[in-house]
Amino acid sequence: MKVAFGTDERTALTDAIKAALVDAGHDVEVIGEDVVWTDVGRGVGEAVAAGRADRGVVCCWTGTGVSIAANKVPGVRAALCTDAETASGARRWNDANVLALGLRLTSEEVAKEMLTAFLDGSPDPDELETIAGIEPTIRPAG
Repeated sequence: MKVAFGTDERTALTDAIKAALVDAGHDVEVIGEDVVWTDVGRGVGEAVAAGRADRGVVCCWTGTGVSIAANKVPGVRAALCTDAETASGARRWNDANVLALGLRLTSEEVAKEMLTAFLDGSPDPDELETIAGIEPTIRPAG
C-alpha cells in the first residue's frame, strides 16, 4: 500500500512510525518533516485525494492541527486517534483515509498498534452510504 507520511516535528516516534510502515511492506512517501503543520496536513491530504497515496499518516504535537489541515482537502477524512480501537473504528465506520497522531502522548507501541488497525481495516459498506449521503450537503457558512 502507498502511504503518504508527514510530521511537523521529526522525533524518535516519527522515525519509528516510518520504520514500522516500511517494515510492514508499505511504500512510504514522506511529504514533509520539520515543516509547518498546515503544510503537513494539506500535503498528505492532497496526496491521498489525488490518488498518489492510498492512505495518509500525519503527526503534530497534539494531532489536532494536522487533522484539521488535512480535512480541508476535499475527499479527505482525517481521524485523530489515540488507540487501536479508535483507529479501527475510524476506518470501519467513517472510511477515514488519513490517520492523525499526537506526538505528545502517543507511545511507540500504541502508534504501531494504531497503524496496523488503521491500515488493515476496511469500511463497512452500510456506513459508506451514510457518509456519501451527507458529503454533498456540507457547505461552508457564510
